[in-house]
Amino acid sequence: MRGTVIGVLRGGPSSEHEVSLRSGHAVLTNLPEDRFTARDIYIDKEGVWHERGLRVAPERVLPTLDAAFVVLHGPYGQDGKVQQILERYGVPYTGADPWAAHLSAHKLMAKEVVARAGILTPKYRYIESLEGIEDVIHEVTRSFAQPVVVKPVDSGSSVGVSLSGGYAQIYNAVVALLAEGTKGVLIEERIRGTEATVGIVDGLRGEEFYALPPIEIIPASSADFFSYDAKYSGASREICPGNFAPQVRDALMEAARTAHRELGLRHYSRSDFMVSPRGIYYLETNNAAAVGMTTESLFPKALASVGVTLPDFLAHIVERTLRI
Repeated sequence: MRGTVIGVLRGGPSSEHEVSLRSGHAVLTNLPEDRFTARDIYIDKEGVWHERGLRVAPERVLPTLDAAFVVLHGPYGQDGKVQQILERYGVPYTGADPWAAHLSAHKLMAKEVVARAGILTPKYRYIESLEGIEDVIHEVTRSFAQPVVVKPVDSGSSVGVSLSGGYAQIYNAVVALLAEGTKGVLIEERIRGTEATVGIVDGLRGEEFYALPPIEIIPASSADFFSYDAKYSGASREICPGNFAPQVRDALMEAARTAHRELGLRHYSRSDFMVSPRGIYYLETNNAAAVGMTTESLFPKALASVGVTLPDFLAHIVERTLRI
């Protein structure tokens, strides 16, 4: 496979542009050089493609690649749009196909799919527009314990997520997200407990869906939850393997396998959960395009805990992408 050309797609027109750049850099620097030729394909915040500092049309660069490694967090990369472009030009690529990417990136649809498979999810209300918003928020303040979690339906890395309590705070949080252009807003009950995340890798060590050890996430004392800043400031503690009882550990791993399978994902993913006295609650799933690869990211830490280096993991994923 010497000389196999892998285009690493990073950046993108989303609020997670900077994180994507860092994840993409990790892929570029860890793809084994003796087997692959990595090419940096930068997509700017307007969606314009670049290579070697020059603007380039997708139809010019894609035919020169053997495969694409998609590391585009957020809309455009995580939701199936760039996958449609890659399919149009017949380029093999890492991660979910367009529909599975869209499904998993849409937090409401993903929640409903996983709930049908028997996994607990927080109760919620969904708002797509300002019409009727007052009645929904009045209901939430009456029937949900406060504060609640308010989050955009289509972003990752906890971008735009807030804890809001009372009518005014919830109303303002929802209106702000809709004004920023999110496709919809989820208001969820806050599940109190221990946050956990579990990665899945297809075909690793001979298993169809290999579950990495659950990571226990302990936000800094100054943080109310595992926010964007808590994720990337280094202030949170991430324990891998987490301090979970064996039956809880096994249940988390099986729930992550179920989410990966039911959402139709491929290659790898990472699902988030809350472990509470009431049970294990599913929060969301990051399909492969949105699984962080930075030095602060959780997935590489889980790989390292079972003795899998990032170069070996990346080679494994590229091999599966090329069906070798």
